[in-house]
Amino acid sequence: MSLRAAFVRDPDSRRQSLIEACAAGLAEEGAAGVSVRSICARAGVSPGLLRHYFDGIDDLIEATYRHVAAQVSAALAAAVAAAGLSPVARLRAFVTGSFLPPIAAPGLLATWLAFWSLVKSRPPIAALHREIYAASLAELEALLRAADVPDADARTAAIAVTALVDGLWLELSLDAGAFTPAEAGAMADRWLAVWLPRSGGPA
Repeated sequence: MSLRAAFVRDPDSRRQSLIEACAAGLAEEGAAGVSVRSICARAGVSPGLLRHYFDGIDDLIEATYRHVAAQVSAALAAAVAAAGLSPVARLRAFVTGSFLPPIAAPGLLATWLAFWSLVKSRPPIAALHREIYAASLAELEALLRAADVPDADARTAAIAVTALVDGLWLELSLDAGAFTPAEAGAMADRWLAVWLPRSGGPA
């Protein structure tokens, strides 16, 4: 099947290949190293095709940020679903899921750092970052409330727990030998216990 036929029959796959190529480029070269030409070379398409799907490189980077964030969210949602019906178990799964693949991975860290490097210089990326952070915080708040953390404390608890998880995830992704995922989970458990009612601490 010709390239043109593939493009006509499955345009979504072409768009997705550009997003995946952008993510790979950001991971390997950082935000300063990606360009229309380099991304299209990775995707195996002509530079003109990128303009068909995106307004330009900035638009593609935003779409890639959304895609990577959605992958992280899906991995955490799967961990929560696998934890069963216990609110505390579901909360713990959401928190400790960040210490396991595919989230705790050097490649994802490199891509995420590239996104973060653009937050201060590109307002659309800053707005997207706020949106993604707020959505994650809202998910964690809901899980905390379900585990009987009072409404008055849920937002503060979500911010504090997120900060701890982000720090542990960063160190674990930078150096898998620094500590184990189990140790990271144990540290997170102790921090969760600060916020949970005494009868509902992590098992």
